[in-house]
Amino acid sequence: MSPYFPGMFALFNKLKERAEKFLNEKNFVTDCLSKVEEWTGINKKYLAIGATSLTGLYLVYGYGAALMCNLIGFVYPAYYSIKAIESPEKDDDTKWLTYWVVYGVFSLGEFFSDIFLYWFPFYYVCKCLFLLWCMAPVAWNGSQVLYRRVVRPIFLRHEATVDNMVNDLSGKAMSAAENVTREVLHTLAKNKVHTMDAVRRTMEGTSKGQLPEPSPEPSID
Repeated sequence: MSPYFPGMFALFNKLKERAEKFLNEKNFVTDCLSKVEEWTGINKKYLAIGATSLTGLYLVYGYGAALMCNLIGFVYPAYYSIKAIESPEKDDDTKWLTYWVVYGVFSLGEFFSDIFLYWFPFYYVCKCLFLLWCMAPVAWNGSQVLYRRVVRPIFLRHEATVDNMVNDLSGKAMSAAENVTREVLHTLAKNKVHTMDAVRRTMEGTSKGQLPEPSPEPSID
C-alpha cells in the first residue's frame, strides 16, 4: 500500500468530523437545513450532500457559474456583515472585516489570473470552495488563516512605506483640489464682474436714450 493512503484517509476522516461538527452547530445554513428536514423528512446530512453535489455540478457545467460563485462569496458575508455592524459586539466586526480584506486581496489577484484560469473546468468549483472556507463559521477559516500568515506580515513589513505614499497622495490631491477650487471661484468672479459691467453700460445707454437698434427683418423676395 502506498504511504500516502494512510495520510489521505486521516485527512478525509478529519474533514468528515469537521463537517459533522459544523452540521450540529447552530448557524444560518444549519437552520435552513433543519427547516427543510422538517418539511421533507430527509436527514439534513443527506440534504447537505445533495445540495453540495448539485451546486458543484452547476459550477462545472451550468450557465452563469461565475455569477453564482460571486453571489455565494458575497451575499452571505454581506448579510452577516450588516448584522455585525448593528450588533454592539466587536468580535464579529473584526471577523467580517478580516474576510473582506482577504476577499479584496483575492479579487485583486484574480483580476490578473482570471484570463488564464477561467477556461479550467473546475475553476469556479475551486473558487467557491475557497470562498466558503474563508467565510466558514469556525476558528480555522480561510480568512483568519490567510490574514494572520500572509496579509498581516506583509502589511506590517510595508506599513510605514504605504502610510508615506498615502499621505503624499492625499496631500497632492488636496493641493490639486484647492487649486481647482481657486480657479473656478476666480473664473466665476471674473465672469460676474464682466456681466455686471455689461448690464451697467446697457442701463446707462438706455437712460441717455440710446436704445439698441432693432435687428433688420429678413426681406422676402
